[in-house]
Amino acid sequence: MADGFVVIGENIHTTRVVLRKGRRVAERDGREAVLFSGPDGDERALPVSEAAKRGQDYEQGRIKHVKLGLEAAMSETAERAALGLDYLTWLAREQERGGAAYLDLNVDEISLRPAEQQRAMAWLVAKTAAITPLPVSVDSSNIDVIRAGLEAWDPARGRPMLNSASLERLEALDLARAHDALVIVTAAGAKGMPSGPEERLLNATAMVEDALAKGIAVGDIFVDPLYFPISVDQSFGLHSFQAIRAIREKWGPEIHITGGMSNVSFGIPGRKIINDVFLALAIEAGADSGIMDPVLNPLDRVLALDRTTETYKLAEDVLMGRDEYCAAYIRAWRKGLLEGVPKPMRR
Repeated sequence: MADGFVVIGENIHTTRVVLRKGRRVAERDGREAVLFSGPDGDERALPVSEAAKRGQDYEQGRIKHVKLGLEAAMSETAERAALGLDYLTWLAREQERGGAAYLDLNVDEISLRPAEQQRAMAWLVAKTAAITPLPVSVDSSNIDVIRAGLEAWDPARGRPMLNSASLERLEALDLARAHDALVIVTAAGAKGMPSGPEERLLNATAMVEDALAKGIAVGDIFVDPLYFPISVDQSFGLHSFQAIRAIREKWGPEIHITGGMSNVSFGIPGRKIINDVFLALAIEAGADSGIMDPVLNPLDRVLALDRTTETYKLAEDVLMGRDEYCAAYIRAWRKGLLEGVPKPMRR
């Protein structure tokens, strides 16, 4: 945590990818591999499995590196299992060094079978507890997978977090209460996503009231207003900031306001600067937490942003809905004018 901001490190998700043509992937010993750092800072290489190469993501130039590491770590081959565990250890400790207060764990894409997801989550929670002192945030679209993770957590190591409860699955609040877990509640409706800040406040209020009625303290509740890609609708940034302000005004300083901070930049080039500026504006609006990668978007850098630069102004215009279709921002990116953002490759 920095300045009271709670970072929920998001990078141990089986959905996470690296680009096959990116700097994290190279050929080692005649095999394509994902590179990482060992305990002594030495270069290590996690080979891409034949199973991973048969997936659609691989054909599209992406490797699900966390899934690859988890599959290796859970394998019955001792050498491969040790390498996979080293990879997961590196991921966790990078998040820890980056300032994460919790590690958000998600194994949903390890398998289509719920029983295998549950086994993987229980395994990962137990191993994470041996790797780092940070408590876990157990994240899944399946309530039984969350239950398996919470049951595997040793409460002597601190209080875990449940990600997430919503009007679509109110039973998650009972699960959080039973395991003395902090809980992320979302502003999703009972039958779909909210359409604007007013609906976000309405749904979030219903969730907070239900949580309080079940004996969950207001300070143990993290509200996720739900942040959507600005590339889809230029009003989504404003909706986010308005929702944050409304929730903070309604529930005061004790409640936490969080959310997936990088969601806003999906589909936009130069995502790092968009994410930095969104985080800065969200904090200004009243957010005191984020589900984010503190290595890619370190909080110290975000808090020290120079708001007088043209790059900052272009990103802010996108997020405040002043740059229709992100046209000015994308034009600047194409010309290589964005500070700290790599120029697009010329074909």
